[in-house]
Amino acid sequence: MNKLAIDGGHPVRKNPFPPWPHYEEDEISSTMLTLKSGRVNYWTGQEGRQFEDEFAAFVGTNYAVALMNGTVALEAALIALGMGPGDEVIVASRTFIASASCVLIRGGRPVMADVDPVSQNITADTVLAVLTPMTRGIIAVHLAGWPCDMDPILALARSKGLWVVEDCAQAHGAVYKGRPVGSMGDVAAFSFCQDKIITTGGEKRAKEKSDLKRGTT
Repeated sequence: MNKLAIDGGHPVRKNPFPPWPHYEEDEISSTMLTLKSGRVNYWTGQEGRQFEDEFAAFVGTNYAVALMNGTVALEAALIALGMGPGDEVIVASRTFIASASCVLIRGGRPVMADVDPVSQNITADTVLAVLTPMTRGIIAVHLAGWPCDMDPILALARSKGLWVVEDCAQAHGAVYKGRPVGSMGDVAAFSFCQDKIITTGGEKRAKEKSDLKRGTT
């Protein structure tokens, strides 16, 4: 077995990994132009709305709205779907706290489903194991860029009359059977926090305009 570099072996790479987040010069210049314009908020500027339109097209949906962060995007999704006190929502047992706290803040009960040992994602079988008459929906987290096996999850949800929220915080650009993540459930939430694939703010994606309005008003 080869020695590790720390023990005097040959290093795998000579240059250190670049810092993250990393911004190219064109991104920095674009930000400076926006700041110099004095039109830096959503209503006076145009960057926010352009970003919404471009990201919705990227995901393959009709609508998107930029929010403060991915946590707020999840909370807005549940408001849009009518989730309320006493409702149970099935969430992954391995995820960021917001996947469960968004349910608690609406007065509901997050129910943890086990995850697949390989993908670390929930499956239709693990969801079925914790389903109860109080279950109203499923939050499917695409962990570390690996999409959940969505077809069985969606089929189960439809058969039980449940809605599905896709938590795509770590999966920008991921594809499941030719479909972008975020385009399959009823609503999706993306995160653009400092440690995410793209860094800026939060975002909620909706299929129907009515869902978009309910979650942002």
